[in-house]
Order: sequence, then structure tokens, then C-alpha cells
Amino acid sequence: MKLPYLTIIQFLKFSIVGLSNTIISYVIYALLVFFGTQYIIANLAAFIVSVANSFFWNNKYIFKPENGISRNLIYTLIKTYISYAFSGILIANILLYIYIDRLGISKYLAPLFVLFITVPINFLLNKLWAFKTKKKLKENINEKD
Repeated sequence: MKLPYLTIIQFLKFSIVGLSNTIISYVIYALLVFFGTQYIIANLAAFIVSVANSFFWNNKYIFKPENGISRNLIYTLIKTYISYAFSGILIANILLYIYIDRLGISKYLAPLFVLFITVPINFLLNKLWAFKTKKKLKENINEKD
């Protein structure tokens, strides 16, 4: 299966935004853990801030709607948090538990390993669901003529 050029470019841009999210998230996580916050709570706080950052950049530069198509920002923000909740909270916390409590990986390194699984999932959820726009019915009818 050959990926379209636009999807590859979007994934690269998404990865750059993801890098900034990772830095923001990791700094928040590490600081909270350092000051005694339980790692799941620290991960949740880091999640809230980093998803807000992600939404801003993804909406503005990566998954921009086509010309003439508007997006309901509140609805998209809610879908973005749901998408990231699935991978950034549910999957990430399951993996953190496995890595830290079962495998003995450092609680400072484990979140970095989690990224190899959550980043591709986040990209697909954001591209195919959270930031997906629907063309207006009238435009679709005109395109068929």
C-alpha cells in the first residue's frame, strides 16, 4: 500500500508537533514526579497541557480544512481530547504500568518508550476522525455533474 504524498508530509509535520508535545509533556511529567506526584496523576496533567498544544498546531498547520470548509472548533477540540485520551491516557497508562511496575523500567524513561506505540495511533485518530471535515452536500452534488 502506497501512502499519498500529502499523508507523508502531514505525518512529518505531526511528528514535529508531537516532538514539542513530548517535550512539554515530559517536562511537566518529570517535574511533577520529582516533586512527589504519583506517576499516573503526573501523566494526566502532562496530557491535558500537551493536547491543548497539539490541538492548536494541528488545527492551524497540519489538518487545515480545505478552502471554503469550516470546522466546529469546540467539536474538533472534544474529538481531539477523546482521540488522545484513548492513546495518551488509556494505552499510555497501561503501557506505563507494564513498563514501570512489571518490567522495572525507570519511570523517567518509560514515557519515552510509550511514544513508539502512541504516536502512530494519535496520527491516525487525528487525521481520520478528529480533524476530518465533511464537504457541504451542495459541493458534492456539483462535483458529480
